[in-house]
Amino acid sequence: MNSERLVVLSDMWGPKKGMWITSYLAYLQQYYDIEYYDIQQLANVNLLKQTEKNIHSAFVEGGIDTAVSHLLKKETKPAHYLAFSMGGSIAWKANLKGLPMKSLYAVSATRIRKEVERVDVDVKMLFGSKDLYRPSAKWSETIGVDLEVVDNYGHEMYSDSEIIKKVSLDLLKKVMVKPEQVKKEAKVKVLAKKIS
Repeated sequence: MNSERLVVLSDMWGPKKGMWITSYLAYLQQYYDIEYYDIQQLANVNLLKQTEKNIHSAFVEGGIDTAVSHLLKKETKPAHYLAFSMGGSIAWKANLKGLPMKSLYAVSATRIRKEVERVDVDVKMLFGSKDLYRPSAKWSETIGVDLEVVDNYGHEMYSDSEIIKKVSLDLLKKVMVKPEQVKKEAKVKVLAKKIS
């Protein structure tokens, strides 16, 4: 059985701010063939002073576009995408420019609120209720994407163990075959044999 591919795009910090990403990989690597990208590397962001303001500016002032063009060169086959914060914007923009994508699961991708065109793929978006920059209900309605909002979480909710479990389970449901589905498929095969 071939594993489905899952491309994971980090937040703007990459692996530099905590090892939370390894928890996602631990849950998902048994069922997905995973490709992980540090979006700082994709964007050629190489700052001596790694402050939130400096990193954010580097992405907004050209880094996002650089990351999108590098991702388009690296990824040529359809895959599922899991993207965090700024990584969500990069995945969204890349899909609009032709990145082949089976689905996009974006967590805390607040910059998406600036997008005016919808990606042509199955999208799941997750935000914390305390994230001040999450897209509005009006944006969601206009662009045609449902937002799932989790109470009492802020922007970096994706590093919380409960959210890691939730997102991982949501993604596992995409690829795990339910036992009753297997039984139905087996019955169909038996019937097909009897008929022929």
